[in-house]
Amino acid sequence: MNKVLIYDCDGVLGDTEKHGHLPAFNQMWQELGVPWEWSVEEYGRKLKIGGGKERMSSLFDEPEFLEVFTPPENEQARKELIALWHKRKSAIYKEIVNSGKIPPRPGVKRLAEEALKRGWKLAVASTSAQESVEAVLLRAMGAETAGRFALILAGDVVQAKKPAPDIYLMTADRLAVSPAECVVVEDSNNGLVAAVSADMKCVVTVSGYTREENFSTADIVLSCLGDPGGEACEVLANRSSAKPGQIFTVDDLECVLTPGTVAG
Repeated sequence: MNKVLIYDCDGVLGDTEKHGHLPAFNQMWQELGVPWEWSVEEYGRKLKIGGGKERMSSLFDEPEFLEVFTPPENEQARKELIALWHKRKSAIYKEIVNSGKIPPRPGVKRLAEEALKRGWKLAVASTSAQESVEAVLLRAMGAETAGRFALILAGDVVQAKKPAPDIYLMTADRLAVSPAECVVVEDSNNGLVAAVSADMKCVVTVSGYTREENFSTADIVLSCLGDPGGEACEVLANRSSAKPGQIFTVDDLECVLTPGTVAG
């Protein structure tokens, strides 16, 4: 049997939304002379929309934004404007990631390395831009472990973004595995719905923006994956046979993948 561990990126590998994407969007608009910025609360609401380009495009339907900025009337011109904004925003975001201002979330590298030793394949599936995801992965895992990921899918590789299951179904297809052989680590309801709709198991590690969301269909919900001597893993809900202590181990991962398995 194949075993695949699939990480989402934002909120899973690092707490990137509040400390990376949000300031990058706001800096981009300031640089390009657009009199707009998202507050922490407003951006939290925008996260219900999958994809940065889609979040920005939604502004064209908001009266408050249209009071301060007049977008092009032509649809193609609007797409080109969004592409321009997104390109600059992604460059700023990459600078923020490379500066080390966004620390990796506890346990993501440890669990990846444990899984590799146990014969698991590793992948990342995210709706963020490819360059952004690669930068966060490198920061979280280091060059050696990041280089052992079998697949990185990101950005516009699928038309329907999370909560649609498309990116997870594509991941399974590209790796030539069954969805039943995959465990996804997500932090949001959108991501959980995508994983469950793809018939994959899902571990949720809540992030600052998502702690109060509905995770009732997750196999297990954790505060984080945990690291020895670092932040401990807290179990918030559990429908699996995994029984993690201060850390979520590869044994726990096996329990999530195969119902009825008991961690050794």
